[in-house]
Amino acid sequence: MTKLSVNINKIATLRNSRGEGKPSVVKAAIDSERFGAQGITVHPRPDERHITKQDVYDLTEVVTTEFNIEGYPDQRFMDIVKDVKPAQATLVPDAPDAITSNAGWDTVKHETYLKEIVEKLKSFGTRVSIFVDPDPIMVEGAYKIGADRIELYTEPYAKNYSEDKDAAVKPYIFAANKAKELGLGINAGHDLDLENLRFLKQSLPQLDEVSIGHALISDAIYLGLDNTINLYLQQLREED
Repeated sequence: MTKLSVNINKIATLRNSRGEGKPSVVKAAIDSERFGAQGITVHPRPDERHITKQDVYDLTEVVTTEFNIEGYPDQRFMDIVKDVKPAQATLVPDAPDAITSNAGWDTVKHETYLKEIVEKLKSFGTRVSIFVDPDPIMVEGAYKIGADRIELYTEPYAKNYSEDKDAAVKPYIFAANKAKELGLGINAGHDLDLENLRFLKQSLPQLDEVSIGHALISDAIYLGLDNTINLYLQQLREED
């Protein structure tokens, strides 16, 4: 079964809007795991507009499933990963002021830089995933730099799903097949929701993990966190 990693950035965004510690990201992580999530994802941006550096250290003490820390590999990020040694570090090419991730790495152009980063992260005992567009060339580049997995950037799929889901998923099938051929694990994330997740899973049976935050937390406002997590898990189950 494809694992569900719950991205709790939006919990921190809500907390930070008042600055009074509510809702608690630690409780959100504990409860998400209790309700069935198989991982917790955070993105500790330099401006700390949602997840803070301290949050990461606090979460390290309580996360019992896979802890995934994503971000741009500046020195701050590298220091956090070295200290925390999460199960997975996901590298994204975001500028510090980016609202959210909006493109994958050019793994060909940045091959030398990324290879050094990947080697260092793996020396910490952390699995490394590279955020890439659904392009077999970028997937092959991720393999060449020594990544363990790719994370397919799924915003284009989500945007085009309602118009033509078969066309929308086609590039992801090609990219996933290339990853499988090279022995890379396959993650996916960005704008996945209860409408489009099942079809992606059915189209990419080799999918190891999805990371979902904004849509899942938004659904939880109306449906409750326990119910929402289980609805997402249902979309990832093998049976129809």
